[in-house]
Amino acid sequence: MTLRKAGRCRKLVAVVVTYNRLEKLKVTLTRLLDSAPGELAHVVVVDNASTDGTGDWLTAQVAVRAEAGQQGCLTALHSAVNSGGAGGFEWGMRHAMEVLSPDQPPDWLVVMDDDGRPEPGALAAFHQIPDDRWEAIAAAVYFPSGEICEMNRPSRNPFWRLPEFLRTTLGGGRGGFHLTPDAYQAAQGSPIDVTSFVGFFISARAIERVGYPDPALFIYGDDGIYTLGLSAAGGRIGFEPGLRFEHDLTSFQDGAGQQGSAVQQGRLAPLWKVYYYHRNLLIMYRLAAGLWFWPVLLVILPKWLMKARYYGTDKRIFYRLMRRAICDGLRRRTTATLAEVKRWSQEG
Repeated sequence: MTLRKAGRCRKLVAVVVTYNRLEKLKVTLTRLLDSAPGELAHVVVVDNASTDGTGDWLTAQVAVRAEAGQQGCLTALHSAVNSGGAGGFEWGMRHAMEVLSPDQPPDWLVVMDDDGRPEPGALAAFHQIPDDRWEAIAAAVYFPSGEICEMNRPSRNPFWRLPEFLRTTLGGGRGGFHLTPDAYQAAQGSPIDVTSFVGFFISARAIERVGYPDPALFIYGDDGIYTLGLSAAGGRIGFEPGLRFEHDLTSFQDGAGQQGSAVQQGRLAPLWKVYYYHRNLLIMYRLAAGLWFWPVLLVILPKWLMKARYYGTDKRIFYRLMRRAICDGLRRRTTATLAEVKRWSQEG
């Protein structure tokens, strides 16, 4: 199931990471498996130790396809523990490249969460893009209602690009370095430095260049760190407005790109997420800012510490998690386990 384009076969494999969102996964998997012949060679789903019946449902789907002689189209990987989005994408991408078909590995992967999926025609549009234009591609991600999904808006690193630096420092804030709505209407793609793992197409060449996502990051910023690292290594990432993805993030609430289920009146919930969010942001800021990191740190740390006002009686735990996040982020240390982080969030 590969598409012949410009005299060669381009083999595309989808990698989906899921955790306790079975109904959304069903829609996404149906959309992928209903792709036109030649658009998608295989789908790899990583079940991150879901407890809502996802594992059994996936096992049944694989069995049904095996009975129908379609066992080559779907693989389900079942994790014994929740390894977070970072761990799920690392495992799924590595399996797709090294285990699924080692003699004929994919030319490209496309990765997404269980609630993100290509709009009709998106995969066909991908196959029309010349293979040598980009090493990785970000899709244009929209809510089902049609608005641009802010948390998936690609960006350019303002510390590498003067126009974005000036717009950001002169008051543009997030809008200073993220793509504008005009880029979503453009006829041509544009270069970017950072994007999310919803509708992210990555070539085998790019994976050879930077490897796989760091599973120790667990959640938050793993996609930004990975794509920024690819850009820093010389990889060319492009935003292609003709590749449209849908992100069924119905719980989306705020403009900072946080999922509604994790944000409650300005605070991250459950509390242990405070650690991962801020630790990983520090790692990403350091990669992005280079020598400018230390002045930037003087600006962001006071803002972060002021968030304590949202945590009420949990303020002391917030400060404890922040202290550990800052120490580990500055040292770029990612050895803390989820069990340890949860314990820190519960100690009196």
